[in-house]
Amino acid sequence: MINIVGKRFWFLTGLGAVILFGIISLASFGLKPGIEFSSGSMLTVSFEQPVTETDLKQELANLGYTGAIVQRTGAGDFLIRTSELTSEAKTALEEALKAGFGPITESEFYSVSPMVAAETARNAGIAIGVACVGMVLYIALAFRKMPNPFRYGACAVIALAHDTLVPLGVFSILGNTLGWEINLMFITGILAVVGYSVNNTVVVFDRIRENLRKGISSDFSTVVNTSIVETLSRCLNTSLTTLITVLALLLFVGASIQNFAVVFLIGLVAGTFSSSCIAPNLLVVWEKGEWGRFFRRRPLPAKSQQ
Repeated sequence: MINIVGKRFWFLTGLGAVILFGIISLASFGLKPGIEFSSGSMLTVSFEQPVTETDLKQELANLGYTGAIVQRTGAGDFLIRTSELTSEAKTALEEALKAGFGPITESEFYSVSPMVAAETARNAGIAIGVACVGMVLYIALAFRKMPNPFRYGACAVIALAHDTLVPLGVFSILGNTLGWEINLMFITGILAVVGYSVNNTVVVFDRIRENLRKGISSDFSTVVNTSIVETLSRCLNTSLTTLITVLALLLFVGASIQNFAVVFLIGLVAGTFSSSCIAPNLLVVWEKGEWGRFFRRRPLPAKSQQ
């Protein structure tokens, strides 16, 4: 039998490394807020003649939009983000682009005011916080007949910190290098990751509960390891089928849900790992009171006598 619990300190050290990476990445680069969180206008246009991103950025800079962000979509359109545009400024911008690059087709335009952007950011943070608190309470309630039911909810949320910090850290790097912005689809992806990861974790916890009731072993770590192995194929198969669906969305649907698909893809891989290797192992460490082993320095080997 695979001894996953026996390697729990390796897995939990990896958890600490991932959390540290996410914190350092966010502190160094931050997240590049999209229009929903920082206000401005978003214009989606296409041209009849070939136009490059460099040429379009240069033309926007010549028109006074030095801070404009330009992205090319898979369909060949351009997403142009600027400061908030009035109807007159938008018309003037389109006329200038038409004069510079020929006929232009607008497929989408919307603006977000600073007040709406601040409210959206606040509501997004509240939604994520409420989801995490709700998960703890639900899992604690579901396992209320087990000894220390709060531990199950707490371990699930610690694993969720891993699952969310991985895509957050990746997006902070993508924002710094490729200009990727976070938007409402990004928040939707994070919430989807939270729900999916908890689902897998609850499956493992439920098997632990069943095996404890059956009394398959007096050793808690043996019960947990057996439960992980028994549910491993189910978790992997479910994640694999979901992974195929998300990849199809990413490849064929386009830029409109790009952030959702990428966040969910990264979180899916992280969540599959944490549900089997992080959350159950945290339960074992907590049950055995082994937290001190992460901080206790090992004594140096004694020198051999000559």
